[in-house]
Amino acid sequence: MKNVRGKCWTFGDDVSTDAILPSKWKTVSFEPSELGKHAMTGIDEKFPEKVSNGDIIVGGLNFGCGSSREQAPIALLGCGIRVVIAKSIARIFFRNCVNVGIYPIEADFPDDFFMDSDEIEVHFDLGVIVNKRTGKGLPFKVIPSFLSTILNSGGLKSFILGGGKYEDLF
Repeated sequence: MKNVRGKCWTFGDDVSTDAILPSKWKTVSFEPSELGKHAMTGIDEKFPEKVSNGDIIVGGLNFGCGSSREQAPIALLGCGIRVVIAKSIARIFFRNCVNVGIYPIEADFPDDFFMDSDEIEVHFDLGVIVNKRTGKGLPFKVIPSFLSTILNSGGLKSFILGGGKYEDLF
């Protein structure tokens, strides 16, 4: 995956999938662009108006907890999010991010490392996030290569439609 640069939006601990995409919007559509109009509105009603393509979500502990529905990461994808960084990411949400083409990163960082609107760079090849405001770097655990293969294809559906096979992952 190539390096990514974007503005970050910070959220706290225990952000549930119902906060990422409130349940009243989960069946409005399965189109990312439609779901993206409601992303993070369980916390910030104005978020879809503020976020830009390529921006990055930063969460605390247990980001994406709650239900296992894929609509939550699809909503993030639909509003332009390509990377989610958190201290920990709920297991099913983590995998759903990979499946839809969002790179999930778990990293240990102090609470003041990121501030809303900080410009950050994610160096996937080095396993480092750089905060451009402070100049500080933050190491992260790079995901396994089979998940990177899926992400580099744009998600699981794109991997399969592009001719990818199970054997290609290992």
